[in-house]
Amino acid sequence: MANDLFGGLGNLGGALGGLMGGLAKSGLVPKDTPEGKLLAAQSELSDLQKQESEMLLEIGRQAYEQNPSAWQQNAKLTLIRQNIAAAQTTLNAAKQAQEEADAAKAAEDAKGRCQSCGFKNPEGIKFCQECGSPLAAGSKHCTSCGAELSPGIRFCGECGARQGE
Repeated sequence: MANDLFGGLGNLGGALGGLMGGLAKSGLVPKDTPEGKLLAAQSELSDLQKQESEMLLEIGRQAYEQNPSAWQQNAKLTLIRQNIAAAQTTLNAAKQAQEEADAAKAAEDAKGRCQSCGFKNPEGIKFCQECGSPLAAGSKHCTSCGAELSPGIRFCGECGARQGE
């Protein structure tokens, strides 16, 4: 009955079997009780089924690599691999966009922040309202990429964009 219960749940059953086996191994459920024996047997079965699945996967991978065109699923696998590549490209673009958004947020957060104490001052303030240290007057950021610029710079050193006078 336990095998039906856990086997019918697929991967979740294997995970539960592993968890329950871990409980049995940890001593939380005594091994000499019927529940402990059941948990240990379910855990062992789950571990062996996982080993079998991994072995069959490796056998199939090796057989396919020997002669891909012999398999009727080759076209479908090729399409899946193309979709994986497209999804990876989408993921990389999303990661890059997230990094750019994080950098822009960090640059925005750094504006008006005191170098001495870290206090966030409102724009236009020349001295920190918390510690009195002079703030970086004239410190500005590139209008294109957001890189910090020194006063009087006409072109960004990061992206080369011309800056307003």
